[in-house]
Amino acid sequence: MPGPKPLLLELSDRERRVLRGWVRKRTAGQALVLRSRIVLACAEGQPNAQVAQELGVSRETVRKWRSRFAADRLEGLVDKPRSGAPRKVTDEQVEGLVARTLDQAPPRGDSPRPSTRSMAEATGMSQSAVSRIWRAFGLKPHIVQTWKLSTDPQFVTKVRDVVGIYLSPPENALVLAVDEKSQIQALDRTQPVLPLVPTAPARMTHDYVRHGTTSLFAALDIVSGSVIAQHYRRHRHQEFLRFLKTIDAAVPKDLDLHLVLDNYATHKTEVVKKWLLRHPRFHLHFTPTSASWLNLVERWFAELTCRKLRRSAHHSVLDLERDIRGWINEWNNNPKPFVWTKTADEILETLASYCTRITGSGHEGRLATGVSHAWH
Repeated sequence: MPGPKPLLLELSDRERRVLRGWVRKRTAGQALVLRSRIVLACAEGQPNAQVAQELGVSRETVRKWRSRFAADRLEGLVDKPRSGAPRKVTDEQVEGLVARTLDQAPPRGDSPRPSTRSMAEATGMSQSAVSRIWRAFGLKPHIVQTWKLSTDPQFVTKVRDVVGIYLSPPENALVLAVDEKSQIQALDRTQPVLPLVPTAPARMTHDYVRHGTTSLFAALDIVSGSVIAQHYRRHRHQEFLRFLKTIDAAVPKDLDLHLVLDNYATHKTEVVKKWLLRHPRFHLHFTPTSASWLNLVERWFAELTCRKLRRSAHHSVLDLERDIRGWINEWNNNPKPFVWTKTADEILETLASYCTRITGSGHEGRLATGVSHAWH
C-alpha cells in the first residue's frame, strides 16, 4: 500500500529568500544548509523518496525536517542552544584562586612559586581548572621578567632629544645609531653540525671550543636601514675614534652627522672631544643611562645575532669576521629600516604610570616629577 501523503509545504517570499540565503552563505553550518535544501525541494512538490535520493539522505531525514518546518517554520530548522553540564566552579572560587595566586607570588621571590598542582591541592580544584582560570586571567606565576629604570637625572631631556631626532630627522643630515657589539666569540662546535633534513631539525653539539673574540662597531642609518660597520679586536677610545674617521670618510661631506650613542666612557674621552671639535659636522646625542632600548642599532644587533651568529660555527676570529662582513654586505644590498613610532610623551607617560604602581623603587617621585615638569 502507498505510504501516507507527505505534508504540503508552501513558502512565503520571505521564507524562500531566507532559505536560499542559508544555502549560499559560506559561514552557515552544513546541517543548516542541508535542511534548507530539503525544505526547498519539498516546497516544489517533490515526494520524500525523490528528495532523499537527490540529496543523498534517508527518507526519514526528509520526513523529519518537512514535519519540523511545517510545525515551526524557519525556527524549526535552527538548532536550539544546549544547556550543557552544570558549572562546577563558582565565581567565589575563581576569585579566591586569583587572590591566592597573587598573594603567593611575592615581589622579592623569597618563596616557592605556585604551580597548577600545588594550587589545585590547596583549593580543592582540579589541575586543569586552575590552568584554565590562570589562562583566562593572564596569570603566569612561572615567569619573571627583568626590568631596570634609569637613574639618569637628565632622563626626560635625553628621551625627548633622541626620540625627537628619530621622528623628525634634521634636513641635509644623516642620523646614525652607533654602538659596539663587543666580545663576539668565534665558537666552533666539537662535532660537525648536522644539517636540516625532513622530519628532523638542524642539530649541533651543546659544547664548543673558543677561538678568540672580536668587537663590531656599527652605525645604522635610521632612514635607509643601511649599516656602516668595522671590526676591531679591542673596543677602547682609540678604536672608537678610528670608527668615527671611517664614518667621516663614508658619508658625503655636505651632510651633517647626528650620532645616537650610549654613555660608554670611550665615547667621552678628551681625545674624542678634541677630534669632534675639529669636525663640527658631528653632533652627538646620548641615550639615558641604562636605556639601551632607545638606541635603534641594538635592534639591528639582535638581527645579526638571531639570523647569523646563533647558528654559526667558526674556526678562527678571521673566519668569524669574514662571515659577519658577508652578512652585512647582504643586508646592505636590501636594507630594512626599523621605524620608531612612539613619541617621547607616550614613552614618559608609560614609565610614569609604571612607577606609580611599584613601591620602594626610589624612582617614582623623580621620574613622575620630571615627566610632569617636561609636559608643562
